[in-house]
Amino acid sequence: MDAGATLVDFSFLKKIFKPIDSHVHKGIQGHVLLIGGSYGKIGSVCLSGKAALKSGAGLVTINTPKCGYNIVQTVLPEAMVITDEKKDFITKIKYSIKPDAFGIGMGIGIDQSTQNAFLEFIKSNPKNLLIDADGLNILGLNKEWLRYLPKNTVITPHAKELERFTEICIDDTNKLEKVQRFCNEYQVICVVKGSPTYVVTKDGIYKNTTGNQALATAGSGDVLSGIITSFLGQGYDPVEAAILGVYIHGLTADIGAKEIGYQAFIASDIINYLGKAFLTFQ
Repeated sequence: MDAGATLVDFSFLKKIFKPIDSHVHKGIQGHVLLIGGSYGKIGSVCLSGKAALKSGAGLVTINTPKCGYNIVQTVLPEAMVITDEKKDFITKIKYSIKPDAFGIGMGIGIDQSTQNAFLEFIKSNPKNLLIDADGLNILGLNKEWLRYLPKNTVITPHAKELERFTEICIDDTNKLEKVQRFCNEYQVICVVKGSPTYVVTKDGIYKNTTGNQALATAGSGDVLSGIITSFLGQGYDPVEAAILGVYIHGLTADIGAKEIGYQAFIASDIINYLGKAFLTFQ
């Protein structure tokens, strides 16, 4: 199924990874805007926000419903917060800042007003965009909206999400080739999450070599979205951001599982082990 895929290992990543310059400041280290959360699912965007900061983003702003304001400010004091006019879900996506990258969909829900806001947002052609979770589910409900995706958008579906908006089944023997045709048609980059995870573009397929069963835990994908969006904000090419994000995400589990085991490893631990993962590049 992955014949011809490029193997993403440490030597491959060393060519991509960019150490942070000693003279950098937060204003030029990437400002990320994460749009997500709804009543009962604010934790998703909190995980993404913390992961973005712990992956090197200089600034993170979170756009969330009013019900998320106190939660985000308490859980993640390093982040700035923009709230929607509605309490329980996002109905409009408004901001006066100038982000370097955008991540949308984590815990955002599929209320009709949220779907409408999502459509208007992608029509605005935001650069350096990642779509995950409910953002992908919204596309699954409105497949005709795929044509509005900005060029080089990074999408991060798990198997069921992939099937909802592409109708590509995980059991298809030529799944990756079908995903590659999809990427070519819509000019997107697809992170096909699984064991292993693949990054698929119109020009290539990249097979990740890190990660283990410890990542099969709630919130793992939200953390991955924060990591990749952080790299987009820091100026990585979208393909490189996706490849590096997937590798680092998996590496935290390889390091952490040896210390605390597979069962005890949760999404917050991915964030906690990011430091040790980055140190392997020094």
